[in-house]
Amino acid sequence: MLTDPIADMLTRIRNAVLIRAEKVDIPASRMKLEIAKILKEEGFIRAYKILKDKKQGVLRITLKYTSDNDAIISGLKRISKPGRRVYKDKDSIPTVMGGVGISVLSTSKGVLGDKTCRREKVGGEVLCHIW
Repeated sequence: MLTDPIADMLTRIRNAVLIRAEKVDIPASRMKLEIAKILKEEGFIRAYKILKDKKQGVLRITLKYTSDNDAIISGLKRISKPGRRVYKDKDSIPTVMGGVGISVLSTSKGVLGDKTCRREKVGGEVLCHIW
């Protein structure tokens, strides 16, 4: 059993990027699916889909690379951890790498990216930073 499935997801993506893998498979959950949707909307990944199996399903993420075979994702960092939760209100949502990266927050309106949180004027738990 994993104690932090989101950190596991980020580690799997980080490892796949390091070996220049085309796809990465992650055990599926609703939270991971929402994070994958945000990554797709922001242009960090090419695609994602749920593959059914006899258990919880598998989230397959297709990674995105430039024409020079450089990864679009250069870093991922888990911010709020099971032992230490980090919450930010609508006025103190962090910017990542001067706006190049994104923060993913769990809010009362669902899992949102930092730009959407500022537009909707809502804060929440900072899950991770991706740049």
